[in-house]
Amino acid sequence: MPEQRWRSAAGRHFPFALVVGVTLVGLVRIGLYHWREGAVWIGLALLIAAGLRILVTDEQAGLIKIRSRAVDALLYSAFGIAVITVAMTIIGGPLS
Repeated sequence: MPEQRWRSAAGRHFPFALVVGVTLVGLVRIGLYHWREGAVWIGLALLIAAGLRILVTDEQAGLIKIRSRAVDALLYSAFGIAVITVAMTIIGGPLS
């Protein structure tokens, strides 16, 4: 029985862990002086959060659930697109 509870707890936090993992990749890239690529990774993390928020139930969303599903998906998508757009349009600095 405790093993099933562990699986459900781990499954409930998987979407958040995935988003945090992608964000950490972006932060590492920023730390290695590839700030534009790192910003794109962070924007992708926001888009992943939006997609997961649409696809998974409220119980499975775990810590990425802040507001209603529609509002979360809209705001995560908007911020993700904004971060990627800014990173791609600023001139200077390597992207790769």
